Amino acid sequence: QVQLVESGGGSVQAGGSLRLSCQISNQPYDWNFYCMGWFRQAPGQEREGVAYIDTDGKKVYADSVKGRFTISKDRGKKALYLEMNNLQPDDTGIYYCSVRGTYCLGWATLRDLGYWGQGTQVTVSS
Repeated sequence: QVQLVESGGGSVQAGGSLRLSCQISNQPYDWNFYCMGWFRQAPGQEREGVAYIDTDGKKVYADSVKGRFTISKDRGKKALYLEMNNLQPDDTGIYYCSVRGTYCLGWATLRDLGYWGQGTQVTVSS
């Protein structure tokens, strides 16, 4: 069973920064492609996509985080990162990483078919 462990969450004031990490393990040996991404869920709201990165390095961001968040990966370390700058109270929520051993075909590849971590809490105060 694929395992994902997120870390790096915390509490910051508006304008602050955090860097989330996601360590991936136990993936099938025949995974040659990786769709990897971050989602978040605020209290009382549905889980929403934040950013994802495809096997070829193509990156897609939600409009709400463009210019502030940067997704990256380390294929050798089997890790995914999310650099978050200029954080705002609306960024508060539980952040989850997700992975699928295929090319990305939109957000649904991860939202509907991905493996998930347990999440890490991000709280931004005004």
